[in-house]
Amino acid sequence: MRILSADETRQALPFQPLITALRTAITEYRDGTIICPERLVVPTADQRGTVLSMVACSPDLIAHKLLTIFPENTDLPTLQGQVTCLDGADGRFLFAMDGITATERRTAAVSMLGLSCLRPANLNHVLLIGTGAQAAVHLEALNELYPGLSVSIRGRNKKRIGFLVEGPYPALRIEVEQDTAYQYDAVITVTSSRNILFDASASSKTLVIGVGAYRPDMIEIGPEIVLKSLCVVDDPIGAPHEAGDILQAGKNWYEVRSLADFLQNRPPEAQPIFFKSVGCAAWDLAACRLASKSLLQGQKY
Repeated sequence: MRILSADETRQALPFQPLITALRTAITEYRDGTIICPERLVVPTADQRGTVLSMVACSPDLIAHKLLTIFPENTDLPTLQGQVTCLDGADGRFLFAMDGITATERRTAAVSMLGLSCLRPANLNHVLLIGTGAQAAVHLEALNELYPGLSVSIRGRNKKRIGFLVEGPYPALRIEVEQDTAYQYDAVITVTSSRNILFDASASSKTLVIGVGAYRPDMIEIGPEIVLKSLCVVDDPIGAPHEAGDILQAGKNWYEVRSLADFLQNRPPEAQPIFFKSVGCAAWDLAACRLASKSLLQGQKY
């Protein structure tokens, strides 16, 4: 079984083909062709770490992601993991990808799909809130898909902001945010915050995408935006248990829509939209499909 390094995983998952694979997986997940139970979360025996196990099954492939989270790690990363791809017909182990890289890229690709399906007519200026690994991979995706875009960065870590502004994103115009009252075409939050980071008035001119706040105790987006917007989620099964922004706002879940509903038909332009992604193993399966095609074609990474 081939094991792809982080760099090989990155090269196997270019954003545009990954978005295409995600479109298919989102539709199949909605229709029940892809089976994806809720993730299993198990604390370690000493309670110092957490193990997460996520599985998705389709007729062609099986994807299993195993992650460990050890916040006290110093010499090793806090988050470590692997995505294993198996044959859906006979269970053969086919290959494995770096779990962190695969997760980062498919998460950014879901945000890009949200921009494509839900974005305002004109996308010229985006605010990115956050300075960590997800911020970097989101910039990589925007650089690949939206050349010429202006991106403002908001964050507390000035050193990290400097790295992002000077980073390898030649197709983007990146700057530190200058005016917090400025109205952007889209706002993307990519943090692990437990405090509200974006709390402007809900506006049909600004698409808000929340990527962090993947637990009920986390929040990035103010409740006014959530309550006054059409809320769209990537995973309608997992989101009611994980989407901190929506849960803390007390939004009626019967009013929340799935991204699958808008893959072909855009929502009304006059309505504010909040897109919340929480991720699920079905998106890892989409990444496995793309990487599998590359391996079968004998491409070099």
